[in-house]
Amino acid sequence: MEFLKLTVLGFHKIGEPSDGIWHTWNYISVDQFAAYMTFLADGGFRVIDYCTFIDGLSRPQLFGPRDALLTFDDGYRSTLTEALPVLKRFNFPAIVFVPTAFVAGTNWFDHDIEPEEPICTWDELRELECNGVAVQSHGVNHWRFSQLTEAEVLAELTDSKSSIEAHLGSSVQVLAFPYGDPGEASASRRLLTLAGYRSAFLYAGGVTRLPIAEPFGLNRIAVGPDSDLREILLELRDPCS
Repeated sequence: MEFLKLTVLGFHKIGEPSDGIWHTWNYISVDQFAAYMTFLADGGFRVIDYCTFIDGLSRPQLFGPRDALLTFDDGYRSTLTEALPVLKRFNFPAIVFVPTAFVAGTNWFDHDIEPEEPICTWDELRELECNGVAVQSHGVNHWRFSQLTEAEVLAELTDSKSSIEAHLGSSVQVLAFPYGDPGEASASRRLLTLAGYRSAFLYAGGVTRLPIAEPFGLNRIAVGPDSDLREILLELRDPCS
């Protein structure tokens, strides 16, 4: 018997690089992204929204046997211009995690390893929210938490949360750790709770078994242009099932 699990997929950039030249693994073509969405739809997955995920933390009966959550890191404009039309075609919601210091700017935090791309403005993030893509925290400066003091981590958590809530009027209760780096796990858990978060995502790969036992260390599956979701999810079956 298959165990109940939440499959969380993590994306970055959809479409072609702005300069049309420099590709990295984080770029997925629109056609390939649509193929991934088709796989979910045809495979009987229920793609849940932010509110269902949050409510399911305390009421696990809200989760179904084949639930999936779609997430996008960094708030690239391509999430609006390229990913959103595909999401709307399938009527799929999602979550986008945004480092607030870079809103209306570019991904200067990793310009040495990734092509420079525009990040959504606040108005563009508001448009995403109006179309079923919840905006949540990716910190302020996209810093690795393992390189920060506890005071600096707390500032990243509280300042990003308050900024998003002030600009968009929405509740921020979920974080994606920049670079998937949570720092010291017990300290991060305590600081997240103190700052008013209810969940946080890593980039460790794998699915999350339901009901959720550790909401501040949830797995995500990083998806690139060559990912085979069928094979990945087959490998992640419960070995005891």
